[in-house]
Amino acid sequence: MSHFHEPLPEINAEEFRKVVMSRRSVRRYLPDPVPEAVIQDCLELALLAPNSSNLQPWSFYVVETPEMRKKLAQACMNQNAAKTAPLLFVMVARTDTWKQNSLRVLDVWPEETIPKVVQDYYGRLALFHYNQGPLGLLGLAKRVSGALAGLARAVPRGPYSLSEMRVWAAKSTALACENLMLGLRAHGYDSCPMEGFDEWRVRKLLKIPSDGFVVMVIAAGKRADNGVYHARFRFPLEDVVTRC
Repeated sequence: MSHFHEPLPEINAEEFRKVVMSRRSVRRYLPDPVPEAVIQDCLELALLAPNSSNLQPWSFYVVETPEMRKKLAQACMNQNAAKTAPLLFVMVARTDTWKQNSLRVLDVWPEETIPKVVQDYYGRLALFHYNQGPLGLLGLAKRVSGALAGLARAVPRGPYSLSEMRVWAAKSTALACENLMLGLRAHGYDSCPMEGFDEWRVRKLLKIPSDGFVVMVIAAGKRADNGVYHARFRFPLEDVVTRC
């Protein structure tokens, strides 16, 4: 159990609205480092994000050294948040889990997962059982079909293509990003996802394997007083919301 969490102070709706409105505009940070205990705790929170399989479909890269942060900031188009943040997180969705996910069918084959009635039947099965006439064959078919139906129900639904796994991994990684940013805020630190970055340069810089793709780069640290800029352009609410 984590020992780093502190109860969040109660805030009213207007205070919360101000926080939400300012978060999107954070672009500059103080050079103060983020404590290792906070980093570790926030990463553990990120790991609690739900995903579509029993496998972890993401990876984290924590960029702390000044030289590496400078190179990564350049890959993020030199955005102020990336240039000034003492810490950068890179969230990568892994597609290699698709291959592992397709093997999960083997998880239901161990002996303890097969119903005892089926184990007993096949334990007694001998060649002469096939000569018991139509009823014997029907009984065998019934037991086999029942076992196969139970097997189908036991196997969790998984992605059936690499493109589907990419979508699942991206969604799960986005949830992990959210947990990470909420954890930073709970510890009193601010976070800012990059609006754009050169994925090829980020991948090359961090030596990210080809079976993963960068979903998000997140800057983290203590927000500077002059870090909040003007309100940002957005489309009218009625143009982007459909009520059903």
